[in-house]
Amino acid sequence: MVNIHITGRHMDVTEAMRDYVEKKLIRLQKFYNRISEMEVVVEAEGLSHKMEIIIKADNHQRFVVQHTAEDAYACFDTALDKIERRLNRFKEKSRDRKKRIGAAEATVDFMETHPSEETDETEQE
Repeated sequence: MVNIHITGRHMDVTEAMRDYVEKKLIRLQKFYNRISEMEVVVEAEGLSHKMEIIIKADNHQRFVVQHTAEDAYACFDTALDKIERRLNRFKEKSRDRKKRIGAAEATVDFMETHPSEETDETEQE
């Protein structure tokens, strides 16, 4: 189970915001399954909000992103998109370093290079 910490600086984090953030953070595990801890820091700066998402993963440094916007929910969504791209990029790099492709990718590559006879028959009809 992943530990999720949500803290607010110069503001209180509402229960609705806490539920929203937790629900969205769970989906990060599909990008990288070795996540051990997630932390979100919400900070009020005048009329804007600053979000910081910190992901701690096994055998890796921390992934950190920050974003500032007027709406707290929009700010979190944009920061979440940034961290998803960063996790996805890291996963792709580690996959390339291993010089190994997954079963799903191998199947797609095979299907593209070896079209089946069924598709040829349907195209002729």
